[in-house]
Amino acid sequence: MDFLNLRILDIVDIVFLAILLFYIYKLVKGTVAVNIFVGIVIVWLFWKLTQLLQMELLSSVFGEFIGAGIFALIVVFQQEIRKFLLMIGSTNFTQRRKFLRQFRFVKDDTQISTNINAIVNACDAMSRTFTGALIVIQKSTSLDFVKNTGDKMNIELNQPIIESIFYKNSPLHDGAIIIEDNKITATRVILPVSNDRTIPLRFGLRHRAAVGITEKTDAIALVVSEETGQISYLKDGELVIFEDDVDLINKLRDDLT
Repeated sequence: MDFLNLRILDIVDIVFLAILLFYIYKLVKGTVAVNIFVGIVIVWLFWKLTQLLQMELLSSVFGEFIGAGIFALIVVFQQEIRKFLLMIGSTNFTQRRKFLRQFRFVKDDTQISTNINAIVNACDAMSRTFTGALIVIQKSTSLDFVKNTGDKMNIELNQPIIESIFYKNSPLHDGAIIIEDNKITATRVILPVSNDRTIPLRFGLRHRAAVGITEKTDAIALVVSEETGQISYLKDGELVIFEDDVDLINKLRDDLT
């Protein structure tokens, strides 16, 4: 009955562990990693239960599995760990504040500075004219490592500017644009291309580049297909389904808050 003799610090320890597990779950929610995470938690609970009941054989088996599983976790959660460390390692104080806002410890009523309507309206207009486009919106992770591959800019974000950049005869239409807050900070950016073989064959290099940058960072990306005119929204390396422009605006607003 020693476990009933709880100290205040023990209660704090349990509460912090519960909070940590909850926000790790939020980080992987909506990805294939969430099922693996739930499985790991279940195995860990069984391990602790067998220890509590002094079932030594099962306890040793589960203990060996947990011990060896640490190396497997590094492989399985490689993208999530990379993204988490990139967010923590951001040197910009503003980016750190954005990172903390993602965990929702404190309600934040900060207004979004990015002109989302201008972005969506520009994508809609380019969709009708089958103008290819690749737009990346920075969140907490610095995108300096890809901005250096293009032309640095400092342009106020608006719909005509976006459309003029991706106009097929424009010298800036190749590559991606980077948006930070309400500024276009880089054009003609070369993004890392994903090697994921599960990406549908109908997706071209623009989509693969959008998957690549959203796999490696917490940025979000919009792609307008030059062949079909379809608008695609990518986050965490995955395609996000939306019904119409209003739904897309709402999803962007939620992800940028």
